[in-house]
Amino acid sequence: MLIGLISDTHGLLRPEVHSALAGVELILHAGDVGGAEILDELALIAPVRAVFGNTDAQWEPGLLPALDLELGGLRVHVSHGHEVGKVTPANLAAAYQADVIVYGHTHIQKISRIDGRLIVNPGAAGVRRFNLEPSVALLTIKDCRSEVEIVSLAAGSSPAPRTGESPEPS
Repeated sequence: MLIGLISDTHGLLRPEVHSALAGVELILHAGDVGGAEILDELALIAPVRAVFGNTDAQWEPGLLPALDLELGGLRVHVSHGHEVGKVTPANLAAAYQADVIVYGHTHIQKISRIDGRLIVNPGAAGVRRFNLEPSVALLTIKDCRSEVEIVSLAAGSSPAPRTGESPEPS
C-alpha cells in the first residue's frame, strides 16, 4: 500500500505535488490545509483524509481533529502535532500508541523511529517558509511494516528521497 503524506499547504498546492504523489492509493493531510479547494485538488490524485491544523477553522468541512486508521495491518495516527505542546517525535510517541504517527506544524521534514514505531513529518508542501525545502512523503506499508521517503517539491531539484532519520536544520 502506497500512501501520500502532505502537510502545511496553507492554501497553496504546488503543481509538483501531482507528480510526487502519482500512484498513491490514499493521501493523508496533516493539517494547515488552507481551504477546501486544496482537498478538492488532492482528490484528483487519490482519496483524501485530512485533519485541521492550528491555522484551519476547526469546523471546515472535511477536516477532523485527528485520524486513527488501520492501514495494511498497522495503526496509523494523523494529527497536526500542535496539540501536544512542544512538537517532538518523543512527545508524539508518548501521546499516541499508533505504529505510524504522521504530523505537521513545524514545517521540518523529520523521520524518526521510537520503539519500532515510525513518526514522520512530511515537511511543508505550501509556501516556502523558514528557509526549508517544500516536500511531501511517500509511506509504504507492506507485510505490517512501514517505510517512508521524503520527496522534494522544489522546482528544478532532483528528488533525493531520504529514508533515515532526518536532522534538524541549522
